[in-house]
Amino acid sequence: MIELDEEQKAARHWFESLRDRICAEFEAIEREAGSDAAFDYTPWDRADDAGAPGGGGVRGLMKGRVFEKVGVNVSTVGGSFNPEFARTIHGAAEDPRFFATGISLVAHMANPHVPAVHMNTRFLATTKRWFGGGADLNPPIPYEEDTDEFHARLRAACAAHDQTFYERFRKWADDYFYIPHRGVHRGVGGIFYDHLEGPFDQTFAFTRDVGEAFLDIFPRLVRRRMDTPFGEADKARQLAWRGRYAEFNLIYDRGTLFGLKTGGNVDAILMSLPPVATWG
Repeated sequence: MIELDEEQKAARHWFESLRDRICAEFEAIEREAGSDAAFDYTPWDRADDAGAPGGGGVRGLMKGRVFEKVGVNVSTVGGSFNPEFARTIHGAAEDPRFFATGISLVAHMANPHVPAVHMNTRFLATTKRWFGGGADLNPPIPYEEDTDEFHARLRAACAAHDQTFYERFRKWADDYFYIPHRGVHRGVGGIFYDHLEGPFDQTFAFTRDVGEAFLDIFPRLVRRRMDTPFGEADKARQLAWRGRYAEFNLIYDRGTLFGLKTGGNVDAILMSLPPVATWG
């Protein structure tokens, strides 16, 4: 068991509590659809390079009538990066020891009119301490109304802390969630931030508000679209779009690389992949 200081404990507790509330809300949506689907929780442990306890996490996974596949994972890990990887991590080149705790969520929906979504927030400590994360909407069939409301809610969360945050982090998301070899964005964007340093109480408060904004807006969008009729052409469009999503996560996503490079649980890391996709 890795020992945590008070800031690390506070961040871990928040991510775990956010997981609980998100999962409860998603299960409530399944009940509204007449489904008894519920999350299965699988704990996992991690050993560091020397074989000592290096933390672990819990993978939460649900497959239902509305949420074809949704994963909500929390993890708290620590140890040392290998020297080569340490050079790529903020503040780790000087000292490879690290601590990381966070929540990661990806939802792939049964109805192609309901947007898929990604949300991740995290706290990392090397020789520096910072928060990172964000949320982005990934609709196979975009609706301008949904996109506008999603962005408006994130804009409000940002504005409560810094008037420059939304435009900076929106652009960061647009630049990051891009598939160069396809020449397309992964979805309709959101916000993405990293290396957010400063007084812990301030940066932590912003990260909490990002989580609250997600919990507020995404279930509303799901309920709006989950009963929309769809046909074979809509489903084919969704499956082709999922192929693009899988390409991004396997080739470009930094979170996937971080998990694999630090000995994380492979099933939890790859829970972001869609249950079914097509290419060609």
